[in-house]
Amino acid sequence: MASVPHCPASDLLRSSSNYANGVPLHSLGKSRIVPARRGSAVVFARIRKGKKHDYPRPDEIDPNAKGGHLGYLSQFKPLKEKPKMVTLPFEKPLLDLEKKMMEVRKMADQTGLDFSDQIITMETKYQQAQKYLYTHLTPIQRVNIARHPNRPTFLDHVLSITDKFVELHGDRGGYDDPAIVTGIGSIAGRTYMFIGQQKGRNTKENIQRNFGMPTPHGYRKALRMMNYADHHGFPIITFIDTPGAYADLKSEELGQGEAIAHNLRTMFGLKVPIITFVIGEGGSGGALAIGCANKIFMLENAVFYVASPEACAAILWKSAKASPKAAEKLKITATELSKLKIADGVIPEPLGGAHADPSWTSQRIKTAVVEAMNELLAMDTTKLLQHRMLKFRSIGGFLEGEPLDPSKKSNMKKREKPVKQEEELVNDYDLEEELERLKQQIFSSKDESLPQPLDMGVNVMLEKLKKEVDEEFTEAVRSMGLKDKVEALRMEVSRVSVPDQPIDPSLKDKIEELKEDLNQGLSESPNYSTLKYKLDMMKELYKVKKISIQNGKCASPMDRCEKLDQESSPEELEVDTQEELHRSLV
Repeated sequence: MASVPHCPASDLLRSSSNYANGVPLHSLGKSRIVPARRGSAVVFARIRKGKKHDYPRPDEIDPNAKGGHLGYLSQFKPLKEKPKMVTLPFEKPLLDLEKKMMEVRKMADQTGLDFSDQIITMETKYQQAQKYLYTHLTPIQRVNIARHPNRPTFLDHVLSITDKFVELHGDRGGYDDPAIVTGIGSIAGRTYMFIGQQKGRNTKENIQRNFGMPTPHGYRKALRMMNYADHHGFPIITFIDTPGAYADLKSEELGQGEAIAHNLRTMFGLKVPIITFVIGEGGSGGALAIGCANKIFMLENAVFYVASPEACAAILWKSAKASPKAAEKLKITATELSKLKIADGVIPEPLGGAHADPSWTSQRIKTAVVEAMNELLAMDTTKLLQHRMLKFRSIGGFLEGEPLDPSKKSNMKKREKPVKQEEELVNDYDLEEELERLKQQIFSSKDESLPQPLDMGVNVMLEKLKKEVDEEFTEAVRSMGLKDKVEALRMEVSRVSVPDQPIDPSLKDKIEELKEDLNQGLSESPNYSTLKYKLDMMKELYKVKKISIQNGKCASPMDRCEKLDQESSPEELEVDTQEELHRSLV
């Protein structure tokens, strides 16, 4: 390798065409620069060639190709291989029916027999089963559809609904996050700024797109495009499809929370209309960072949540296996969020989900865009900002008059009980002491009959204890979420009940059903131990009362107890107690 003689650094940086005064720059990659020796130190330097850009140069592109000279800017290209078919667990019955139809068709081809009637019957059965399945989806099943690997992505929808689309890159801070895609596109001659979270269509793309989880650079890129659209007056359309913001150490160091908060603050001040579409799953603040819009639309099988069902189940029930229950309680589906006024509309999907017919779904989105934008563009700037602010100020809803879930009730702060009057209180210690005193008075008595004040003392104590039991039982019913049901049943009984007439059979069934609910959930109520203790005391008082009644029929106190135990079994005493409990309710 030839060595280059020493020359000043300024000469090396001169124009490469000036061979007399400098060294051609292209020769630096092939030569070693050997400066003059100073003592024994020798310094060698090599300049490596930069890697050639992966994209083709504009002059190498066919001008007639779709996208023209700007087509090379986008990494989103048609897949070379058809996506693999993915069957969700709840779709297996449909898959079995489909396999049977294929077997019948194959048999008809091989044997030459006519199986058209059987095939038509099976196809009808398949369509009915498919329709029933997708119209009765549970929340966790909709979550699985929203996460389907073949579900259309943001760019699939944008390239389908726009006449022209140019992708814009970079956050002007040193990075272009591929998890968020931005660009300018036109629909029916009107220009929009599109911002969306992009998932991959296969494993390779998912790794490149970071599974649709943006870093702070992605949110800052979205913020730059929002300000750009606000400056030029372009309406903004955002698409949400992310499990959440990327929560690694580097993202936290770069200010993930600050980037999301900055987006939230800025979006409420933008003077152009904003529409948001939730096309897959919208996870927490990572979705909300581009979701502060005038109108929010959700696809039929999309979900929008503050925490995934798996995370919620792990927190509340210590196991991710409880995710179906968590998905139901979180109210994360499009229908539920529309009732709570979080979503402004639900866009229908074909049977089988959006991946069954992506183009049909995209056209529904396009229709919603045109209709919503016609409404929002008719507003002036002040009204538009007020509209966006009021949407989020009035967001959410309250369901009143419905029974409260006992588990939810147990986690809430307990209502403070009103202070009882001193004479109404029944002290547990005094009650036990009085009960023992009455027992001893009965057993030690040698007369054939007990004095009258004894019966009066038992009756007074029973009346006080009944009030205590009624209050404890009412509190237990309230904590079980059955108070409204009991009140409604009580009113129904009072309307239809006729003296000296049997109860209506349907009403009797309701009463029995309510009793079953009470018996099943009573042990889970917070005050069950107190209620049980007072019930036991009532049993003892009933026993004392029966002893006093049968006092003259026994020869001795021991005989009285034995006879009482034979005649009054614990089951009978339990029945008496239950009758007292249900007396005030049904």
